[in-house]
Order: sequence, then C-alpha cells, then structure tokens
Amino acid sequence: MQVLVVGLAVTGEAVVRRRVAAGDTVVVVEDRPGEAGDWEARVAATRALGATVLERPDARRVEGLAADSDLVVPSPGVPERHLAIVAARAAEVPVRSEIDLAADVLAADDRTGPAPALLAVTGTNGKTTVTTLTTAILEATGLRVAAAGNIGRPLLDAVHDDVDVVVAEVSSFQLAFVERFRPDAAALLNVASDHLDWHRTFDAYAHAKANLFIHQRAEDLLVFNADDPVVAGLASTAPGRRVAFSIAPGAASGYRLADTATGRLLVTPDGDEIAAVDDLGRARPADLANALAACALAFDIAGSTERAMTSARHSLVAFEGLAHRMQVVAERDGIRWVDDSKATNVHATIAAAKGLVDVVLLAGGRNKGLDLGELRVLTPGLRGVVAIGEAASEVRDAFGDNVHVVTASSMAEAVRAARALARRGDTVLLSPGCASFDWYSSYAERGDDFAREVLSHVGVEQ
Repeated sequence: MQVLVVGLAVTGEAVVRRRVAAGDTVVVVEDRPGEAGDWEARVAATRALGATVLERPDARRVEGLAADSDLVVPSPGVPERHLAIVAARAAEVPVRSEIDLAADVLAADDRTGPAPALLAVTGTNGKTTVTTLTTAILEATGLRVAAAGNIGRPLLDAVHDDVDVVVAEVSSFQLAFVERFRPDAAALLNVASDHLDWHRTFDAYAHAKANLFIHQRAEDLLVFNADDPVVAGLASTAPGRRVAFSIAPGAASGYRLADTATGRLLVTPDGDEIAAVDDLGRARPADLANALAACALAFDIAGSTERAMTSARHSLVAFEGLAHRMQVVAERDGIRWVDDSKATNVHATIAAAKGLVDVVLLAGGRNKGLDLGELRVLTPGLRGVVAIGEAASEVRDAFGDNVHVVTASSMAEAVRAARALARRGDTVLLSPGCASFDWYSSYAERGDDFAREVLSHVGVEQ
C-alpha cells in the first residue's frame, strides 16, 4: 500500500512508524518545514525508516502523489481544502485521520491479547480536563490506563499498549476524517463556535464533533451534555446507549447535581452520592460539568461499585485543575491575576469571566473566524479590557464605547496596562478568546509569558 502522510509533527511521525512497520510505502509532504526546533532530526529519523520526506513540494506533485496513493493521512490541523485532500477525494482515495487508523488496530483479528476499551472525549472546551479526570478515576480503581490523542500521545501508539483502557481526547480536526472510529464509550461535552477558519461553517464543525459517535453500536455509550441544546440535538441521533449529565437546577435524570439538607451533591442517575460539591477543589459550573462527564465515562467501564465511587470521590477532591485553565498566578494589593490562556474561543472566555465580578480582561490573539462581538455580553462585569495580538482591533470593536479598552503590543505592556486599570478586589484575567499563534507557538507559551510578566511586575502576596 502507498500511503501519503500530510504533515510531519508528532502525529505524522507515529503514522509513518506504524505504516512503515506494516510494510507500506510512505511519502510525507510538509508545507512548513523547519518550524519545529527538532526538524532536521525528525526528518533524518523518518528517512532512516525508509519513508520519503518532501519539503514544500509544488502543487502538481502533491496532487499527483495524492491521486496515486492508496491512503492519505492528514495531520491534525491540515484543512479539508489542502491540495492533497482535494486531489485524493477527486480520485476516490480514502482520507483518514490517525485516530481512525488506531480504530483498525483495536478491531484487528491478529492481536496477541484482548484489545483495551476505548473511551473518547470531545467538545469545544473541557476535553483535556475530562480526559485527565477519567484517567485518574480509572487508575484509582486499579485498572491499567493510557491517556492519548489530542492530550499529547498519538492514539495510534497507545492502542498497542498492554493496558485495560485507553482514554483519548479527540479534536474536530481528527474527527473530520473518520470512517471506522468507534469508541466503546464517548463523551460530547459542549459545542460552540470554534475553528471556523478551518471548518468554514458552524454546521460543519458540529458535524465533525458528531463523528465521535456515528460508528458506535447499540452496546456502546454516549455521555452527553443535556444543558447544551446543540449537543442534545446531535446526541438524539446516536446509535448506541445514551446517558446525560446536567448541572441545571432541578435536573431529574442522568448524572446531575442534587440539593440536600447538607449541601449540593454530585449524584449518579440512580441518585447515589459521588461527592459533595463543597469538598471539591474546583467547583465552578464548568468544573462540575466536567466532573459529572468523567464519572459517567469511568463508571461505564469500572461500574458504579463502592470502589469506583470512592476512587471518583478521591480523584475529584484531589484535582486542582490543569495549567493555563483559570490558574491563579499571583495575588497582590488585593488584585488576583488569573491565567486562562487555554481559552482560545469566545465560548471559553465568556464561561470564565461570567463567574467573576470586576474583571480586567486580557483578550485577543489570532482569531479563528469567530465573532468576537459575542464578548459584549461580559460588559456589566468588566472593569476594563486590554486588547492584544492580531485581533486587538476586533476586541476593541466588540466593546465599542461600553468598556474602557486599551491596546497592548506585548505581554509586558498588557500586564502593565492591566495593573493600571485594576483596583483592589478586582481580577485580572488572561482569557484571550483567540489562538496564540500570532505572538506564541502555543497557548502554554502565552500563559507562561503572562505569568512571568505578572511575577516580574507585581510579584506575589507576602
């Protein structure tokens, strides 16, 4: 089989290794060579395996390679309008993502042992948190678990592990190119506008998310957010079992919150207590929804036994959140500085800021085709806004004259401007609502720079 791999980052490398080992002839095309710091070593290692690496090939060659291949595998983020994908589809060549190839491994008849259960998590926001929590709960029950997918390690590698369960975070980019991907249990957390620069329309984005469960069978499970009307609508078409989670007041079914004389509880569909909300390290609305989703996934594999319930309770209480997600960097002079750099879409920024009052918001970056005007709903709770990055003018336009907006040309300048705007009791919140790729290589680098500048300019409370 001749395989064309588009992109040579971590996922592309995994595909090359596995397809070469299977005896395929592999060619890699990379439009942006050298962007990774270890590019030369990566190319050398790939060529040493026997694969061909082509850097910036011309359009005619790309089209010819795609049409002559038996399979095209795009790396996450490679858009559907890429020449290789367009040419492959015109020639009726299958285009499949790495997670779809992993599904083949799980279903293969020649496995030497039983295949691990596959759990998959997607949504506009919260994917990594739910993947992490689900993994922690299952590990605490004594199961052998591997976390993979968009969280870091390619799923195509993880499915070869000698484990009981693989928990995969999967993105819309990966789900857009699936033909056989079939998780035993899956969670669809939320669907709001994101990556419209890639998917072009919201409907296309939502359709990609729905590919999470489209190949499931009657015995498989979909965990879905009953509070999200888009998710609920998509879930109604799921072919397998369904269980909802909800944090809405008065929810009477599914994994939910229950008000009792002693306080609010997270409970199972049967009403059994999982944990008290007051005991949790993080209890914002998104935290509670994520906790319920993780429990629903974990209990489908481990059962809602006493041991599993105890494992869930301990895992949820111990969980302090992930880096760059509403992470407190410092407090000084009565001002709290919070890093929410992972908020790369409007939905995430609104969710972050709505739970706060008197906020100085740092927003902007590289817009992903989203309507930043939706941020205007935050106006009543804002002290001011610092607009950053390529989308600074869009951020300014979003608020108009309703909020005091200043523009900063660097993170250092943004922190100084925020300090000038903030008063005692305020929260300075980096929650950009945009991607980081104008100034930084990742949201993590952006968050780290914010934290560094905060500690440099304002220090920490003594």
